Amino acid sequence: MKSATDIGMNRTGISFSPLHSKELIEGAEKAEPSSMGDESNLAALRASYIKEGEPVGTVPPPATLKGAAETVVNMFKGQKLGVLLDKLGERLAFERNGVRLYDAVIGKALVEGTWEGGPSIEELKQIQNDELRHVAMLIEVIAGLGADPTVMTPSADIMGVMSMGLVQVCTDPRVSLAQSLNAILTAELADNDAYTVLILLVDSLGEKDLAERFRTARTDEDVHLQKVRLWVSNHCVAEGARDLEKTAEPNAT
Repeated sequence: MKSATDIGMNRTGISFSPLHSKELIEGAEKAEPSSMGDESNLAALRASYIKEGEPVGTVPPPATLKGAAETVVNMFKGQKLGVLLDKLGERLAFERNGVRLYDAVIGKALVEGTWEGGPSIEELKQIQNDELRHVAMLIEVIAGLGADPTVMTPSADIMGVMSMGLVQVCTDPRVSLAQSLNAILTAELADNDAYTVLILLVDSLGEKDLAERFRTARTDEDVHLQKVRLWVSNHCVAEGARDLEKTAEPNAT
């Protein structure tokens, strides 16, 4: 399989055709602006939309507080439970996407194979299983608070939009395993930091048991992050060494 870093006929750069690039620059210099003014008009328009804009969504009240701990009831009375449910919904949405991301990456690894110091199928499946376990844990926590795990909270909605690009990268058949792992690295960095924030939140609410469960999840994410970082860096070094070997080969006679 051809490597994405092999030199090829990439025609996107302006220097590829000096004649056409000159015409392009001349055309840009002669073109009339489509409207008067500068970017301040656009900024003013955006500001008006921001002032009039409604929130992305809301957090519904728990379906039931029956059997919930007294601390949960107190959180609800103090309107603190909404913040927690919003962030839990965000984590759940992201972890679900994490399972899908690794499913796509495993498919590419099965077809392409790996490299020295790269991921094995078993390692990728283990991380996917960890993400799936986190999904189950978050569903249990949300339900335990009397809330509905299927609710799309505002932060969950935003997270879905943010992670859409990662899913598109990893499921694109033109994108290699190594390139997909760069997207996975972005996801793991976000996942790790998000659990840190969630731990701080539940600690501030006095929910020590929840904090411990999230610390366990963050420990898993620490391992994931270390592995993906190593796979990405090992591939980069291997590709660099391969290019050096190619340039050092004597010219065929």
